[in-house]
Amino acid sequence: MVGVDVSERMLERARQLTADERLENVTYELGDAQVHRFDPARFDVAISRFGTMFFSDPAAAFANVATALRPAARLVLLVWQPHDRNDCATAIDAALGDAAQPPQPGADPFSLGDPGTTAGVLEGAGFDDIRFEDVHEPVFYGADVKAALAVVRGFQDTAAALAGLSEGEADLAVARLRAMLAAHYGDDRGVALDARSWLITAQRGTR
Repeated sequence: MVGVDVSERMLERARQLTADERLENVTYELGDAQVHRFDPARFDVAISRFGTMFFSDPAAAFANVATALRPAARLVLLVWQPHDRNDCATAIDAALGDAAQPPQPGADPFSLGDPGTTAGVLEGAGFDDIRFEDVHEPVFYGADVKAALAVVRGFQDTAAALAGLSEGEADLAVARLRAMLAAHYGDDRGVALDARSWLITAQRGTR
């Protein structure tokens, strides 16, 4: 197995977890899956968990991934459904109010949320038997409100929105965020917000 990521920090974490599990058949490479030179037709499956939404050129990226797969090999993706179906995003935007900022190009976590559009991209890249399975599970932000607020304030979009406000306005926005997170707190699981994603499966075409 080969893991590829653009972040050396993420790769180091993956290597640590691999070592902890005493797995010896996994290697990691620093690279961008959109353009990484994979060995042609080497793999039986390609898996991504909340990563492919950030491809700047999805058509070219999935075509590149397809070249690494053997005919009839599987593609398995977990991606967010559209923004308006994810309370974990809309609740934060509502708390930020007018300061909430749209995703930057190439940084939209919901870019693969429309099944029709995404299926078309995958078909064009050489995949068929494309299926979408609804996954309705919450997102956990922390064991308590303080931890959850630190996580949410660390999001790039949230930080940018707060940076664009005056000190007083930012304090009010943070207070709204804290109240929103407190409303989603439960003793049994900490702070959790509703979320929906797609489990996408497809097969590399044999042609």
